[in-house]
Amino acid sequence: MMPDGYSSSKKTDDVCGQGTRMAMSMSRLRCMLRGIDLKAYLFLLVVVPISIVGIYVHGQKITYFLRPLWQSPPKPFVHIPHYYQMNVSMENLCRLHGWGIREYPRRVFDAVLFNNEVDLLTIRWKELYPYVTQFVLLESNSTFTGLHKPHFFATNRDRFGFVNSRLTYGTIGGRFRKGENPFVEEAYQRMALDQLLRIADIQDDDLLIMSDVDEIPSGHTIDLLRWCDDIPPVLHLHLKNYLYSFEFVWGHRSWRASVHRYRTGKTRYAHYRQSDYLLSDSGWHCSFCFRHISEFIFKMKAYSHYDRVRFSHFLNPKRIQDIICKGADLYDLLPEEYSFKEIIGNLGDLPHSFSAVHLPAYLLNNSDKYKFLLPGNCRRESG
Repeated sequence: MMPDGYSSSKKTDDVCGQGTRMAMSMSRLRCMLRGIDLKAYLFLLVVVPISIVGIYVHGQKITYFLRPLWQSPPKPFVHIPHYYQMNVSMENLCRLHGWGIREYPRRVFDAVLFNNEVDLLTIRWKELYPYVTQFVLLESNSTFTGLHKPHFFATNRDRFGFVNSRLTYGTIGGRFRKGENPFVEEAYQRMALDQLLRIADIQDDDLLIMSDVDEIPSGHTIDLLRWCDDIPPVLHLHLKNYLYSFEFVWGHRSWRASVHRYRTGKTRYAHYRQSDYLLSDSGWHCSFCFRHISEFIFKMKAYSHYDRVRFSHFLNPKRIQDIICKGADLYDLLPEEYSFKEIIGNLGDLPHSFSAVHLPAYLLNNSDKYKFLLPGNCRRESG
Protein backbone atom coordinates (compact mmCIF):
# COMPACT_ATOMS: atom_id res chain seq x y z
CA MET A 1 0.00 0.00 0.00
CA MET A 2 1.35 3.40 -1.00
CA PRO A 3 1.43 6.25 1.53
CA ASP A 4 -1.45 8.14 -0.22
CA GLY A 5 -3.76 5.16 -0.08
CA TYR A 6 -3.17 3.86 -3.59
CA SER A 7 -1.68 0.43 -4.12
CA SER A 8 0.89 -0.29 -6.82
CA SER A 9 0.50 -3.11 -9.29
CA LYS A 10 3.96 -2.55 -10.92
CA LYS A 11 6.10 -5.68 -10.87
CA THR A 12 9.58 -5.32 -9.48
CA ASP A 13 12.57 -6.20 -11.66
CA ASP A 14 14.85 -6.56 -8.65
CA VAL A 15 15.45 -10.24 -9.21
CA CYS A 16 18.27 -10.20 -6.70
CA GLY A 17 16.16 -8.68 -3.97
CA GLN A 18 15.75 -10.57 -0.76
CA GLY A 19 12.57 -12.47 -0.23
CA THR A 20 11.61 -13.03 -3.89
CA ARG A 21 11.24 -16.52 -5.33
CA MET A 22 12.98 -15.44 -8.51
CA ALA A 23 16.05 -14.36 -6.55
CA MET A 24 16.14 -17.73 -4.83
CA SER A 25 16.15 -19.57 -8.17
CA MET A 26 18.82 -17.50 -9.95
CA SER A 27 22.49 -18.31 -9.83
CA ARG A 28 24.70 -16.17 -7.67
CA LEU A 29 26.92 -15.43 -10.64
CA ARG A 30 24.03 -13.86 -12.57
CA CYS A 31 23.18 -11.66 -9.63
CA MET A 32 26.77 -10.59 -9.21
CA LEU A 33 27.20 -9.75 -12.91
CA ARG A 34 23.85 -7.99 -13.24
CA GLY A 35 24.35 -4.40 -14.26
CA ILE A 36 27.85 -4.87 -15.66
CA ASP A 37 28.14 -3.54 -19.19
CA LEU A 38 29.48 -5.37 -22.27
CA LYS A 39 32.98 -3.92 -21.97
CA ALA A 40 33.29 -5.29 -18.47
CA TYR A 41 32.13 -8.72 -19.64
CA LEU A 42 34.79 -8.68 -22.38
CA PHE A 43 37.42 -7.61 -19.89
CA LEU A 44 36.56 -10.43 -17.49
CA LEU A 45 36.12 -13.15 -20.09
CA VAL A 46 38.86 -12.21 -22.57
CA VAL A 47 41.47 -9.79 -21.27
CA VAL A 48 41.93 -11.30 -17.81
CA PRO A 49 42.43 -14.91 -19.02
CA ILE A 50 44.83 -13.78 -21.77
CA SER A 51 46.80 -11.77 -19.21
CA ILE A 52 47.05 -14.74 -16.87
CA VAL A 53 48.26 -17.00 -19.68
CA GLY A 54 50.72 -14.34 -20.84
CA ILE A 55 52.20 -13.98 -17.36
CA TYR A 56 52.50 -17.77 -17.05
CA VAL A 57 54.23 -18.16 -20.41
CA HIS A 58 56.40 -15.02 -20.33
CA GLY A 59 56.74 -14.44 -16.58
CA GLN A 60 60.50 -14.96 -16.54
CA LYS A 61 60.94 -12.63 -19.50
CA ILE A 62 58.95 -9.95 -17.69
CA THR A 63 61.09 -10.46 -14.56
CA TYR A 64 64.33 -10.23 -16.54
CA PHE A 65 63.18 -7.11 -18.36
CA LEU A 66 62.23 -5.40 -15.09
CA ARG A 67 65.47 -6.37 -13.40
CA PRO A 68 66.86 -2.80 -13.49
CA LEU A 69 63.94 -1.77 -11.25
CA TRP A 70 64.62 -4.25 -8.46
CA GLN A 71 68.33 -5.03 -8.65
CA SER A 72 71.35 -2.75 -8.85
CA PRO A 73 74.53 -3.78 -10.66
CA PRO A 74 77.28 -5.29 -8.50
CA LYS A 75 80.31 -3.31 -7.44
CA PRO A 76 82.63 -2.84 -10.45
CA PHE A 77 85.80 -4.92 -10.65
CA VAL A 78 89.27 -3.43 -10.60
CA HIS A 79 90.41 -4.41 -14.09
CA ILE A 80 94.04 -5.46 -14.40
CA PRO A 81 95.43 -5.03 -17.94
CA HIS A 82 96.84 -8.28 -19.27
CA TYR A 83 100.12 -8.15 -21.21
CA TYR A 84 101.30 -11.09 -23.29
CA GLN A 85 103.38 -11.78 -26.38
CA MET A 86 105.21 -15.04 -26.89
CA ASN A 87 108.51 -13.28 -27.68
CA VAL A 88 108.50 -11.18 -24.47
CA SER A 89 110.44 -12.57 -21.50
CA MET A 90 108.57 -13.59 -18.34
CA GLU A 91 110.58 -11.04 -16.35
CA ASN A 92 109.33 -8.23 -18.58
CA LEU A 93 105.74 -9.56 -18.52
CA CYS A 94 105.72 -9.59 -14.71
CA ARG A 95 107.19 -6.09 -14.65
CA LEU A 96 104.50 -4.81 -17.06
CA HIS A 97 101.88 -6.00 -14.57
CA GLY A 98 103.66 -4.29 -11.68
CA TRP A 99 104.79 -7.61 -10.18
CA GLY A 100 108.20 -9.06 -9.42
CA ILE A 101 109.69 -12.27 -10.79
CA ARG A 102 110.17 -15.41 -8.67
CA GLU A 103 113.26 -17.61 -8.56
CA TYR A 104 111.07 -20.65 -9.29
CA PRO A 105 107.39 -21.04 -10.24
CA ARG A 106 104.63 -21.87 -7.78
CA ARG A 107 102.95 -25.26 -7.93
CA VAL A 108 99.55 -25.16 -9.65
CA PHE A 109 96.43 -27.22 -8.83
CA ASP A 110 93.53 -27.29 -11.27
CA ALA A 111 90.35 -28.50 -9.50
CA VAL A 112 86.99 -29.12 -11.19
CA LEU A 113 83.62 -30.71 -10.58
CA PHE A 114 82.83 -32.96 -13.53
CA ASN A 115 79.42 -33.57 -15.06
CA ASN A 116 79.62 -34.80 -18.67
CA GLU A 117 81.87 -32.34 -20.57
CA VAL A 118 84.35 -34.91 -21.93
CA ASP A 119 85.41 -32.90 -25.03
CA LEU A 120 85.94 -29.63 -23.19
CA LEU A 121 87.81 -31.35 -20.37
CA THR A 122 90.25 -32.76 -22.94
CA ILE A 123 90.81 -29.31 -24.49
CA ARG A 124 91.17 -27.74 -21.03
CA TRP A 125 93.74 -30.22 -19.73
CA LYS A 126 95.76 -30.15 -22.95
CA GLU A 127 95.90 -26.34 -22.70
CA LEU A 128 97.00 -26.36 -19.04
CA TYR A 129 99.15 -29.51 -18.97
CA PRO A 130 102.57 -27.78 -19.23
CA TYR A 131 101.82 -25.58 -16.22
CA VAL A 132 99.75 -27.70 -13.79
CA THR A 133 101.32 -29.74 -11.00
CA GLN A 134 98.19 -31.69 -10.09
CA PHE A 135 94.81 -32.10 -11.77
CA VAL A 136 92.01 -32.66 -9.25
CA LEU A 137 88.63 -33.93 -10.42
CA LEU A 138 85.56 -34.83 -8.38
CA GLU A 139 82.63 -36.71 -9.90
CA SER A 140 79.26 -37.49 -8.36
CA ASN A 141 76.66 -40.10 -9.25
CA SER A 142 74.07 -37.34 -8.94
CA THR A 143 73.36 -34.14 -10.84
CA PHE A 144 72.79 -30.88 -8.97
CA THR A 145 69.06 -31.45 -9.50
CA GLY A 146 69.12 -34.87 -7.84
CA LEU A 147 69.02 -37.03 -10.96
CA HIS A 148 71.10 -40.19 -11.09
CA LYS A 149 74.00 -40.03 -13.56
CA PRO A 150 76.78 -42.40 -14.61
CA HIS A 151 80.41 -41.69 -13.79
CA PHE A 152 81.17 -40.24 -17.22
CA PHE A 153 84.81 -39.53 -16.44
CA ALA A 154 85.46 -43.06 -15.20
CA THR A 155 83.85 -44.44 -18.36
CA ASN A 156 86.10 -42.28 -20.56
CA ARG A 157 89.23 -42.34 -18.42
CA ASP A 158 91.30 -44.04 -21.11
CA ARG A 159 91.10 -40.75 -23.07
CA PHE A 160 93.01 -38.98 -20.29
CA GLY A 161 96.03 -41.22 -19.90
CA PHE A 162 98.31 -38.23 -20.49
CA VAL A 163 97.45 -36.85 -17.01
CA ASN A 164 97.43 -40.11 -15.01
CA SER A 165 100.66 -39.36 -13.17
CA ARG A 166 99.30 -35.96 -12.09
CA LEU A 167 95.66 -36.83 -11.43
CA THR A 168 93.81 -36.96 -8.12
CA TYR A 169 90.38 -38.39 -8.92
CA GLY A 170 87.53 -38.82 -6.48
CA THR A 171 83.86 -39.78 -6.48
CA ILE A 172 81.06 -38.78 -4.16
CA GLY A 173 77.57 -40.14 -3.62
CA GLY A 174 74.73 -37.74 -4.36
CA ARG A 175 72.19 -36.82 -1.71
CA PHE A 176 69.17 -37.26 -4.05
CA ARG A 177 66.93 -34.80 -2.21
CA LYS A 178 63.89 -34.33 -4.43
CA GLY A 179 62.52 -30.79 -4.55
CA GLU A 180 65.58 -29.28 -2.88
CA ASN A 181 67.21 -26.15 -4.27
CA PRO A 182 69.89 -27.42 -6.71
CA PHE A 183 72.41 -24.93 -5.35
CA VAL A 184 72.42 -26.86 -2.05
CA GLU A 185 73.68 -30.02 -3.80
CA GLU A 186 76.17 -27.92 -5.78
CA ALA A 187 77.58 -26.39 -2.58
CA TYR A 188 77.79 -29.88 -1.02
CA GLN A 189 79.90 -31.16 -3.91
CA ARG A 190 82.15 -28.10 -3.90
CA MET A 191 82.85 -28.61 -0.19
CA ALA A 192 83.81 -32.22 -0.94
CA LEU A 193 86.30 -30.87 -3.47
CA ASP A 194 88.07 -29.06 -0.61
CA GLN A 195 88.77 -32.45 1.00
CA LEU A 196 90.02 -33.90 -2.28
CA LEU A 197 92.46 -30.99 -2.61
CA ARG A 198 93.92 -31.83 0.79
CA ILE A 199 94.34 -35.43 -0.35
CA ALA A 200 96.18 -34.04 -3.40
CA ASP A 201 98.58 -32.38 -0.92
CA ILE A 202 97.99 -28.73 -1.77
CA GLN A 203 100.13 -26.41 0.37
CA ASP A 204 100.17 -22.73 1.35
CA ASP A 205 100.96 -20.35 -1.55
CA ASP A 206 100.30 -23.00 -4.20
CA LEU A 207 98.06 -21.66 -6.96
CA LEU A 208 94.55 -23.11 -7.06
CA ILE A 209 92.38 -22.66 -10.18
CA MET A 210 88.68 -22.58 -9.29
CA SER A 211 86.51 -22.79 -12.39
CA ASP A 212 83.99 -24.99 -14.16
CA VAL A 213 85.22 -27.35 -16.86
CA ASP A 214 83.96 -25.03 -19.62
CA GLU A 215 85.81 -22.01 -18.13
CA ILE A 216 89.27 -22.57 -19.60
CA PRO A 217 92.16 -20.31 -18.54
CA SER A 218 94.78 -19.82 -21.23
CA GLY A 219 98.07 -21.55 -20.59
CA HIS A 220 100.08 -18.33 -20.75
CA THR A 221 97.79 -16.79 -18.09
CA ILE A 222 98.57 -19.55 -15.60
CA ASP A 223 102.25 -19.47 -16.52
CA LEU A 224 102.31 -15.74 -15.79
CA LEU A 225 100.66 -16.15 -12.39
CA ARG A 226 102.91 -19.01 -11.27
CA TRP A 227 106.09 -17.06 -12.11
CA CYS A 228 105.14 -13.57 -10.92
CA ASP A 229 105.52 -12.46 -7.31
CA ASP A 230 103.14 -10.18 -5.39
CA ILE A 231 100.02 -11.17 -7.37
CA PRO A 232 96.70 -10.62 -5.55
CA PRO A 233 95.75 -13.43 -3.11
CA VAL A 234 92.54 -13.97 -5.10
CA LEU A 235 92.25 -12.96 -8.73
CA HIS A 236 89.21 -13.45 -10.98
CA LEU A 237 89.76 -14.24 -14.64
CA HIS A 238 87.91 -12.35 -17.36
CA LEU A 239 87.21 -14.98 -20.02
CA LYS A 240 86.02 -14.39 -23.57
CA ASN A 241 82.49 -15.75 -23.55
CA TYR A 242 81.09 -18.11 -26.20
CA LEU A 243 77.82 -19.98 -26.57
CA TYR A 244 77.39 -23.41 -28.25
CA SER A 245 80.77 -23.12 -30.04
CA PHE A 246 83.50 -20.60 -30.83
CA GLU A 247 81.24 -19.15 -33.51
CA PHE A 248 78.94 -17.18 -31.21
CA VAL A 249 80.58 -14.56 -29.00
CA TRP A 250 78.27 -13.97 -26.06
CA GLY A 251 78.31 -10.49 -24.54
CA HIS A 252 77.27 -11.85 -21.16
CA ARG A 253 80.16 -11.31 -18.74
CA SER A 254 82.28 -14.28 -17.63
CA TRP A 255 84.21 -13.57 -14.43
CA ARG A 256 83.50 -16.46 -12.03
CA ALA A 257 86.71 -18.37 -12.77
CA SER A 258 89.42 -17.46 -10.24
CA VAL A 259 92.97 -18.23 -9.18
CA HIS A 260 93.91 -18.33 -5.48
CA ARG A 261 97.15 -18.37 -3.56
CA TYR A 262 96.13 -21.20 -1.28
CA ARG A 263 95.84 -20.62 2.48
CA THR A 264 95.26 -23.62 4.73
CA GLY A 265 92.04 -23.25 6.69
CA LYS A 266 91.05 -20.11 4.77
CA THR A 267 90.66 -21.03 1.11
CA ARG A 268 87.30 -22.63 0.25
CA TYR A 269 86.32 -23.87 -3.19
CA ALA A 270 83.48 -21.71 -4.52
CA HIS A 271 82.06 -20.30 -7.74
CA TYR A 272 81.02 -16.79 -6.77
CA ARG A 273 82.74 -13.44 -6.43
CA GLN A 274 85.61 -13.57 -3.94
CA SER A 275 87.75 -10.60 -4.98
CA ASP A 276 87.57 -7.16 -6.58
CA TYR A 277 90.43 -7.90 -8.99
CA LEU A 278 89.80 -9.09 -12.56
CA LEU A 279 92.60 -10.02 -14.96
CA SER A 280 91.55 -9.13 -18.51
CA ASP A 281 91.53 -11.53 -21.48
CA SER A 282 92.55 -14.62 -19.51
CA GLY A 283 91.00 -17.47 -21.52
CA TRP A 284 87.73 -18.82 -22.87
CA HIS A 285 84.31 -19.76 -21.52
CA CYS A 286 82.40 -22.00 -23.92
CA SER A 287 78.95 -22.62 -22.49
CA PHE A 288 76.81 -25.52 -23.79
CA CYS A 289 79.61 -26.50 -26.19
CA PHE A 290 78.61 -30.12 -26.70
CA ARG A 291 79.04 -32.58 -29.56
CA HIS A 292 75.69 -34.38 -29.17
CA ILE A 293 72.13 -33.07 -28.82
CA SER A 294 71.60 -35.58 -26.01
CA GLU A 295 74.32 -33.79 -24.01
CA PHE A 296 72.44 -30.50 -24.33
CA ILE A 297 69.28 -32.15 -23.02
CA PHE A 298 71.15 -33.81 -20.15
CA LYS A 299 72.72 -30.55 -18.99
CA MET A 300 69.45 -28.63 -19.27
CA LYS A 301 67.89 -31.14 -16.86
CA ALA A 302 70.95 -31.52 -14.66
CA TYR A 303 72.38 -28.16 -13.71
CA SER A 304 71.37 -25.66 -11.06
CA HIS A 305 69.15 -23.53 -13.33
CA TYR A 306 66.79 -26.39 -14.24
CA ASP A 307 63.87 -24.08 -13.33
CA ARG A 308 64.49 -22.35 -16.67
CA VAL A 309 63.10 -25.41 -18.48
CA ARG A 310 59.55 -24.13 -18.12
CA PHE A 311 57.97 -26.28 -20.84
CA SER A 312 58.65 -29.81 -22.06
CA HIS A 313 59.07 -28.69 -25.67
CA PHE A 314 62.23 -26.82 -24.62
CA LEU A 315 63.90 -30.26 -24.65
CA ASN A 316 62.77 -31.12 -28.19
CA PRO A 317 65.91 -32.14 -30.19
CA LYS A 318 64.81 -30.36 -33.38
CA ARG A 319 64.16 -27.14 -31.45
CA ILE A 320 67.58 -27.36 -29.78
CA GLN A 321 69.33 -27.91 -33.11
CA ASP A 322 67.58 -24.91 -34.69
CA ILE A 323 68.54 -22.72 -31.72
CA ILE A 324 72.20 -23.79 -31.88
CA CYS A 325 72.44 -22.74 -35.54
CA LYS A 326 70.68 -19.41 -34.96
CA GLY A 327 72.57 -18.46 -31.82
CA ALA A 328 69.30 -18.03 -29.92
CA ASP A 329 68.56 -18.69 -26.25
CA LEU A 330 67.74 -22.27 -25.23
CA TYR A 331 65.37 -21.02 -22.53
CA ASP A 332 63.78 -18.18 -24.52
CA LEU A 333 64.97 -15.64 -21.95
CA LEU A 334 66.00 -12.00 -22.18
CA PRO A 335 69.61 -10.92 -21.47
CA GLU A 336 70.54 -10.75 -17.78
CA GLU A 337 71.53 -7.10 -17.60
CA TYR A 338 71.16 -4.28 -15.08
CA SER A 339 69.97 -1.46 -17.34
CA PHE A 340 67.21 -1.18 -19.92
CA LYS A 341 69.74 0.12 -22.44
CA GLU A 342 71.87 -3.03 -22.14
CA ILE A 343 68.83 -5.34 -22.21
CA ILE A 344 67.46 -3.74 -25.39
CA GLY A 345 70.92 -3.55 -26.99
CA ASN A 346 71.47 -7.31 -26.50
CA LEU A 347 68.08 -8.51 -27.71
CA GLY A 348 67.89 -11.01 -30.55
CA ASP A 349 70.11 -13.84 -31.77
CA LEU A 350 73.87 -13.69 -31.32
CA PRO A 351 75.86 -12.53 -34.36
CA HIS A 352 77.99 -15.11 -36.16
CA SER A 353 81.75 -14.75 -35.78
CA PHE A 354 84.11 -16.16 -38.39
CA SER A 355 87.28 -15.63 -36.40
CA ALA A 356 89.13 -18.63 -34.98
CA VAL A 357 92.18 -16.61 -33.89
CA HIS A 358 93.68 -17.12 -30.39
CA LEU A 359 91.70 -20.27 -29.56
CA PRO A 360 93.16 -23.19 -27.57
CA ALA A 361 96.04 -24.73 -29.51
CA TYR A 362 94.85 -28.32 -29.03
CA LEU A 363 91.50 -27.43 -30.56
CA LEU A 364 93.10 -26.03 -33.72
CA ASN A 365 95.68 -28.83 -33.94
CA ASN A 366 92.83 -31.36 -33.84
CA SER A 367 90.24 -29.42 -35.84
CA ASP A 368 88.88 -32.49 -37.61
CA LYS A 369 88.02 -34.09 -34.29
CA TYR A 370 86.50 -30.93 -32.82
CA LYS A 371 85.01 -29.42 -35.98
CA PHE A 372 81.66 -28.86 -34.21
CA LEU A 373 83.30 -26.17 -32.05
CA LEU A 374 84.58 -24.09 -34.96
CA PRO A 375 82.72 -21.41 -36.99
CA GLY A 376 80.40 -22.70 -39.70
CA ASN A 377 79.75 -26.12 -38.14
CA CYS A 378 76.56 -25.78 -36.09
CA ARG A 379 75.05 -29.20 -36.93
CA ARG A 380 75.27 -31.60 -33.99
CA GLU A 381 75.24 -35.37 -33.74
CA SER A 382 72.03 -36.85 -32.38
CA GLY A 383 73.57 -39.55 -30.17
